[in-house]
Amino acid sequence: MAATTASDTLKRTPLYALHVALGAKIVPFAGYEMPVQYPMGILNEHLHTRSAAGLFDVSHMGQIRLTAKPGRNAAVALERLVPGDIAGLKPGQMRYTQFTNDQGGILDDLMVTSTGDHLLLVVNAACKDADLAHIRRHLSDDVEIEPMFARGLLALQGPAAVDVLAAHAPQVRGMTFMTGSFVMIGGAECYVTRSGYTGCDGFEISTPADACESIARLLLADARAKPIGLGARDSLRLEAGLCLYGHDIDTTTTPVEAGLVWSIGKDRRAKGGFPGDQIIIRQIAGGPPRRRVGLRPEGRTIAREGTEIVDTGGAVLGKVTSGGFGPSLNGPLAMGYVDRAHAATGTKLALWCAAGRCRPRSWPCRSSSTPTGGADLMRTVPLPARQSVASARAMWRPHLEWQFAFPSGQRTPWRQ
Repeated sequence: MAATTASDTLKRTPLYALHVALGAKIVPFAGYEMPVQYPMGILNEHLHTRSAAGLFDVSHMGQIRLTAKPGRNAAVALERLVPGDIAGLKPGQMRYTQFTNDQGGILDDLMVTSTGDHLLLVVNAACKDADLAHIRRHLSDDVEIEPMFARGLLALQGPAAVDVLAAHAPQVRGMTFMTGSFVMIGGAECYVTRSGYTGCDGFEISTPADACESIARLLLADARAKPIGLGARDSLRLEAGLCLYGHDIDTTTTPVEAGLVWSIGKDRRAKGGFPGDQIIIRQIAGGPPRRRVGLRPEGRTIAREGTEIVDTGGAVLGKVTSGGFGPSLNGPLAMGYVDRAHAATGTKLALWCAAGRCRPRSWPCRSSSTPTGGADLMRTVPLPARQSVASARAMWRPHLEWQFAFPSGQRTPWRQ
């Protein structure tokens, strides 16, 4: 996603003033001025989220409400654009899915929640205007379309998130993963889902714009909750093997190649009825030409996006789409695409960084499997609010080995 550089063209979320007051480093991101980190630093923000609770501003993302017109069905209409089972949603249930194109590529990935009366969509910030136009172009005869881009959206993530939020909204304790409900917080009606994009337990909280800052301050008044920036959000989702749109998935990537078959409804795998259905169904049956894999580089060198993935003979197999340092793993990790012959877990590969991007060099790595979906929601264990970086890392490692199993395999939930 291209970052905007001219400050006068950048938008601000309802929490911009709070970010500045908390000492955040502000950077351009998806057309917004967003906090990349706070004085705590990215590594400590990451580990604090894993061990206690982190509060993220995700208000830049796009919230859209769809309401069926008389005699129409919003879920059935939306299924014309996505491969997910939307018609099967019961009130309060949510699904992860994708807008696909006629080639089976991904226009965007999104969350869809049924409230009973309407559908609530959360789409990526960089794609929200295009997504809105796409929905209007195809669904205007069936649904009333209401963009809610001014609303606030908070993500409270980590093993202590439920305790922090339940102090103000006790009913959230009874919510299960991938469900949502209207909840009063600090006197404001919010819509809360038990979901997130960190690999941790947690919640996303849709707020009225004028209540977003007061709710954020209310949650941050709890010593277990700390503000977390985009830097740690990226390292958290990378450790969890979760895709970032525009990097790990895009219009040239099918859900099958990306390891997202679990998000496609079983009935829809047989009957189709969405853009690119025949290509996607054929890949499900016969396998895609390439697959997204986790990569665990040997040593301490980080494989950045664009680094070539090669076989042991030096032939180029693909490129890294996301890479960085995993604070919980205390080492580098990455994701990328390789042809399916080299996608098996444990395959010996190498990474090649060409001149111009870094010092020319090659170093070994191994592939690991990719996420399998919501059934693999992380089993977090509540940890003390105060602990050292070393103890947080040590207590988290057993869950990494079970969940992501880098370097031997990987199990994660899905998404944002």
